[in-house]
Amino acid sequence: MSKPRSSDNPHASSGLKRLQELRDAASRSAPSTARASRDQDRWTAREAIAALSDIGTFIEYGGLVRPVNKQMEGPADGLITGVARLDGKPLVLAAYDYNVYGGSQSAMNHRKLARIVAHAAKHRLPLVGWLEGAGARPHDMVVDARGPTSSLVEFARLSGWVPTIGIVPGRAFAGHANLAGMCDVLIVTRDATMGLAGPPLVEAALGVKLTPEEIGPAKLHVDAGVVDFAVADAAEAVATARKYLSYFSERHVPGEAPDPESLRDIVPNNPRHSYDVRKVIDGIADVGSVLELKAEWGRSLVTSLTRIGGFTVGVVANQPLVMAGAIDAAAAAKAVRFVQLCDAFDIPLLMLCDTPGLHVGPDVEKTGLVRQSARWLIALANSTTMIMTVVLRKGYGLGHYIMGSMPFTPSLLVAWPNAEFGGMGLEGAVNIIHRRRLEAIEDAGERASAHAQLTAELREANTAFAVAERFLVDDVIDPADTRIVLTETLASWKPHPSTKRKRIIDSF
Repeated sequence: MSKPRSSDNPHASSGLKRLQELRDAASRSAPSTARASRDQDRWTAREAIAALSDIGTFIEYGGLVRPVNKQMEGPADGLITGVARLDGKPLVLAAYDYNVYGGSQSAMNHRKLARIVAHAAKHRLPLVGWLEGAGARPHDMVVDARGPTSSLVEFARLSGWVPTIGIVPGRAFAGHANLAGMCDVLIVTRDATMGLAGPPLVEAALGVKLTPEEIGPAKLHVDAGVVDFAVADAAEAVATARKYLSYFSERHVPGEAPDPESLRDIVPNNPRHSYDVRKVIDGIADVGSVLELKAEWGRSLVTSLTRIGGFTVGVVANQPLVMAGAIDAAAAAKAVRFVQLCDAFDIPLLMLCDTPGLHVGPDVEKTGLVRQSARWLIALANSTTMIMTVVLRKGYGLGHYIMGSMPFTPSLLVAWPNAEFGGMGLEGAVNIIHRRRLEAIEDAGERASAHAQLTAELREANTAFAVAERFLVDDVIDPADTRIVLTETLASWKPHPSTKRKRIIDSF
């Protein structure tokens, strides 16, 4: 903000001086016991705001707000809100200041949050929240001005309307954790901790005294699928948020293309041999443009945002390195939310299929896979964004079905030359189709030989070329041509507003 200028009017000069004093006080983060007990190298809320804004573009809302409890003091009442530009694009920022009563949520800063969230909704602006705080401020419970707050409800209504990013750089409890859980994507530092109740409430309810870090360490939330990005520190958190937001801009100039011929050598011919599907994604995408979400959860599936020929694309890819790419409940839940995210913001989907199907067995049924796989089918069937599917190798059973098969009317469905298809794994299909014939063979060696022969015959009837002859795929393509085929398909697509409606993105 500018400094007050001299004036011949003493009243005006006094007013400007008072304004500057108030702004100076608001712009400082007061030292606090909460912060003093922790690592002093942690970023302050205002440092985070600066890192998330182009220089000189942040306009603060409510910087002069004071705690409603007259016995308390605190710059901006512990929540810094406003609008800014980041890489030239407008956005809304809301950062809790841990130096002010542990970043607690108060009567007044709830009002500030509701105000800035409404602004984000009205003007369709992305919102980034710096969510570090101890939950509700109990001191305000005796203040009449507190009352019910609409801030959390208004925040919930942003779902599918504007991109929302939550960053947890330290401790986030109660309302802060609730806000984190509502964000489209959640970025946490690996030393962060979250919980729907902090130590005092846990002790009161359970009679157990725990430190904040013992209640909900970051790894616990990563393993539970809550976290989209676990990063080293605040600087990496901000860099990740910036990269994520870049996918919501208009088409970029096409980036550097990878070597297309590298794709010919990634996928082994033997369907039992594994490989890392991330190499396929890197072989298709603009160099350096891939950002993987939930990399440490639901690991038999890879979900990434990327750009192909400058177009933003959401990639859903089976991962043969984990369970041969079989789909379990975690992978299905991961896919559902990612499909919803892409659909809400008109991001085309690229499905890279190499799966033996859904995971099977009684232990799997305990995980709710019946419902999770159904949610995936429902999400994809009701999406209005573009779907493109490339079958890399195996396309078996319901796993292949929900990976963008022909019933979903994808804009493009192609296969690589060594792909094979089936209602289930081919060996298992042979066991069912030819059960009596195989059982009649007494010699085990002969039975195994017959089984291998029958499997080979079934495989020959379900190769990419055989399936293409029956027009169950649009084409069989050279892997080296994949990027150009996808780029040209993307260039042909334009969202139709008449078919679009607001989409809710599940919190999990």
